[in-house]
Amino acid sequence: MAKIIPNEDGIAKRVNYLYDMNFEKYIANAKSSSFGLWKLNFGLSYMIPFNKPHRIKIKSIAHDKVETIIPYKRKNFNHIKGIHACGMATAAEFASGFLLLTKLGAKQYRLIMESLHMEYVYQAKTDITAVFEIDDLWIAEHVKQPLESQDAVMVKCEIKLYDTQNNHVATGHTNWQIKDWKKVKTKL
Repeated sequence: MAKIIPNEDGIAKRVNYLYDMNFEKYIANAKSSSFGLWKLNFGLSYMIPFNKPHRIKIKSIAHDKVETIIPYKRKNFNHIKGIHACGMATAAEFASGFLLLTKLGAKQYRLIMESLHMEYVYQAKTDITAVFEIDDLWIAEHVKQPLESQDAVMVKCEIKLYDTQNNHVATGHTNWQIKDWKKVKTKL
């Protein structure tokens, strides 16, 4: 996904187009097409390299809901051959952060996770799906309206995790700091 092009001095430089992708287009395609979802996951595997070896992916995406999946495979096992607690926490964090950025726009808002709390209630012995849902009204009330009068806002998200038999396995609680990029003092 990289291309060698000359810069203004004629020196060849490597450009990674994944970082310049129009993710809104890929997200829209992923909502209606399995191939579009595959392309989105392919791009995200390079954008978020931590998730790649664990094969944490988006299972489905809709306007108000995202489901991520962590597969039941050896790399994700704990000592009793269940999905590791940290893997489930990562799937939960990925689900909430991705849907927030999808609804808000990564070019306008910066997200930083402040905390993550997990409650485990059932052994994870199959693929695990993390489900996070919010609507536009929630975004308006919890993010956009408060940001009109303050520089940053903290939002709490609840993510439910289920196994393939639809058993509730865990609940994740993420706390995100959201800030308009115009108010960020430390740029990338």
